[in-house]
Amino acid sequence: MEATLAKHNDQEEIQWKQLWSLAALYGSVVIGWIAYQRYQPKLLVQFEFTDFTFLLMVVQGVILTITPMIAGRIGDKYRFERGNRLPIISAGISFASMIFMAVAFTLLGNPGEIFKWILPVLIVLWLVAMSIFTSPALSTIESFMPVEKLPRAMAILTIVGNLLYALEPVIVDIIDFLGAPATFITGGVVVFVSGYALKKNALTSLLKTDNKEGRPQAAIKLDTQRSQYGFILLIGIALGVGTSCLFNVFPAIMDAKLSDVLKGSNGSIISVGILIISALLSLPFSSLVSSYGLMRSFWISFILVLLSIVGIVLFQAPLAVLLMTAIFAIGFTALSVSSLPLAIGKANYYQKVFCVGVFFAGVEGVEAIMDVWQAL
Repeated sequence: MEATLAKHNDQEEIQWKQLWSLAALYGSVVIGWIAYQRYQPKLLVQFEFTDFTFLLMVVQGVILTITPMIAGRIGDKYRFERGNRLPIISAGISFASMIFMAVAFTLLGNPGEIFKWILPVLIVLWLVAMSIFTSPALSTIESFMPVEKLPRAMAILTIVGNLLYALEPVIVDIIDFLGAPATFITGGVVVFVSGYALKKNALTSLLKTDNKEGRPQAAIKLDTQRSQYGFILLIGIALGVGTSCLFNVFPAIMDAKLSDVLKGSNGSIISVGILIISALLSLPFSSLVSSYGLMRSFWISFILVLLSIVGIVLFQAPLAVLLMTAIFAIGFTALSVSSLPLAIGKANYYQKVFCVGVFFAGVEGVEAIMDVWQAL
């Protein structure tokens, strides 16, 4: 009786070591994207590939939209045929690390006219590699805690991601100091080490949950429900709209509308402020999301995000724009905390990793459209 109760209590607690390992891997992915976004335009100019910028944006959008679903389908297959999804995660991490190193040594070798064509191929392979393991890795979050505590776990990931993006100017300065080859070597090492830590710490938990015999009690209900693919895609699109506007739309608008009020500042600083506010609010909001429920929290936050975006675009008065910006920060925080847990909750147990891939396809699809539109 005591052993059964202890086991039950263990299942009700967040497995913090596994969660922080996942957060570290997520952080390495964010840093990798910052490095990619910093050096991709420079490398295209350096090796005279600027004519292919638009094509690369299209290819990037297609890869980032489709690959998460493919990786998710493979991840689900591994869950039940091999007992856990770690092989696909490990393969993706190893592949990404290898591509990091290949780009670094290609740049160190100062490739000539023939070998420089390896570079765009490596860039495409890097996008594939990063997409292969990201969705399966983040889908492991539901194995480390009971369903009702997923918003708190998402708050941790939100804090990590938002703070790193807020520190992007500092990270970019470090990247510029290191130079492209050293940056890609460091990126490969960081991704590999954080991936190894997740594999080491998460193996036991995934072996318990990634098969029918060890499924959590909450999964019994999920065995019989149909995965709501359309709604899961909508959840991803909602987060993608907020994220794309924050990074791609707001800076220019803030520059134009707040230049007279915030002397010496620019739109990018406003976006950094939103990220910092979101990071600070994430943990308190995770409790509110748990209290209000994931579905209710999602719709309220999505509506707040949409209304605030419309207000920021249409309003001209600086104070009104600042008010809409504050509302956006609140809605975006709640959306970040509630969206992935809700997507996981709407997935059948046997299609969980695939549905996480559908969610990220929605997120990345919006950002891909925005990138392509800006590249026109």
